[in-house]
Amino acid sequence: MKKKTTLLSTLGGCVMIFCLWQLLSLAVNRPILPSPVQVVPLFVVNMTGELGLHFLASTARVLAAVLVATVFAAPLGLALGQLPRLDRVISPLIAIIYPIPKIIFLPVIYVLMGITDLSKITLIAIIIFFQILVVVRDEAAGLRQELILSVKSLGAGRRALFKYVYLPASLPAVLTALRVSVGTAVAVLFIAEQSLTSYGLGYYIVIETYQVLLYPEMYTGIMGMGLLGVLLYFSIYSIELKVGKHLFIE
Repeated sequence: MKKKTTLLSTLGGCVMIFCLWQLLSLAVNRPILPSPVQVVPLFVVNMTGELGLHFLASTARVLAAVLVATVFAAPLGLALGQLPRLDRVISPLIAIIYPIPKIIFLPVIYVLMGITDLSKITLIAIIIFFQILVVVRDEAAGLRQELILSVKSLGAGRRALFKYVYLPASLPAVLTALRVSVGTAVAVLFIAEQSLTSYGLGYYIVIETYQVLLYPEMYTGIMGMGLLGVLLYFSIYSIELKVGKHLFIE
């Protein structure tokens, strides 16, 4: 029911956006802002061609970054939540790095790794990494001690605690952190794809359309970037609902 309500709200939001877009297009009445009536059919056609290839390239980069960030951040966050002494040592470093906008490290990553797909994926992964790390650490550290003690009283060691207590308790936090960080990841991807690459929505929007004044095509790229963010958000949200339902039943 909740998922259906969210879907209806999203569709309603899309209708409102397109209505506002149409009104603004009529008010501006310039080529810089074509109407959705012109852009949407072009978007549908282009998604089966060149724009679709750019969309797939961007999707692959984001998914790779999400996978890398989750694999490294979730276990470390669980470890910091379980080991207060280790957390006290590393927390000052996290507290300094976490608020820094990671996009400023883009030139450093390019120098160290070259301007490749790997460097773009690394930058996005770093951003998602810290968001997952902080959320999972706090979730693991906030578990009720009586719950942990009750499992320990049954003879559970650290590995069993990780498997049956910390991991199930932290999995929803991982998914929530991913869902929240999707928008940031796509925004950083847009910036990273503008330089020295041949495929990606950022490259398509800035290099192939904006710089040569192909405004309708530029808006199809913007729609593609928006679609990517929405699909990632609701994919993670769907998994989050299923995980929450499963844990509740268990």
